[in-house]
Amino acid sequence: MHLDLITMEEFKKGLRRTKTLLIPFGTVEEHGRHLPLGTDTLIAVEVLRRLQERRKVFVAPPLHYGVCTSTRLHPGTISITPETLRRLTLDIVRESFRKGVRNFMLVSGHGGGLHMNALKETAEILVEEEKGIRIAVVSPYELLWKELSEIAETENDSHAGELETSVMLALRPELVKGRSKEEYPSFPKPLVVRDKLRYWPGGVWGNPTKADREKGEKVIELILDRLIEILDMLED
Repeated sequence: MHLDLITMEEFKKGLRRTKTLLIPFGTVEEHGRHLPLGTDTLIAVEVLRRLQERRKVFVAPPLHYGVCTSTRLHPGTISITPETLRRLTLDIVRESFRKGVRNFMLVSGHGGGLHMNALKETAEILVEEEKGIRIAVVSPYELLWKELSEIAETENDSHAGELETSVMLALRPELVKGRSKEEYPSFPKPLVVRDKLRYWPGGVWGNPTKADREKGEKVIELILDRLIEILDMLED
């Protein structure tokens, strides 16, 4: 049940079947020269749409903006601060809790460190504040790193690379505009640098030329299976 597509009466009836809300988080962020700026959002939304077909749950409209650090200077990236993400998430979950929802899965298509930390910090606040609330904060790339790396031919594949391009080929092939060349960032760790474009001009981490639809479908099924496992934990 998608919250933005049901009436208040349908919401009330829905609460008799489920007290679980899935919230997709994405970004407006560069994904190389071949993938759309909304890639993270599109993937999160589509995966939860498929999950909703298998289980009775509420699905919230996506939060299209996230915290982007390494890609903040790239053309098209529109980042928000961790504080903004925390405040938005707090308000959305608190209001949903007041309306009768008790279980929350925050599913992020973006795996950036500050972004995920903001969501996890918010969950910590909420479990202390609201008695009876249950929350899972999920980035499929964090949970399934080993399994996903077995699908990829590219070692250390990541942002806009082989697997993310494969998933977009499976979900929205018409939005994939060719392939960017293989690239990896060269940040001088542990230094934090201001001009990140200097060290990562193309915004790709991996080899998109090795992407294909079949790999994308495998990735999606892996993610769905793991999300269903987490859903069972939430609702147990």
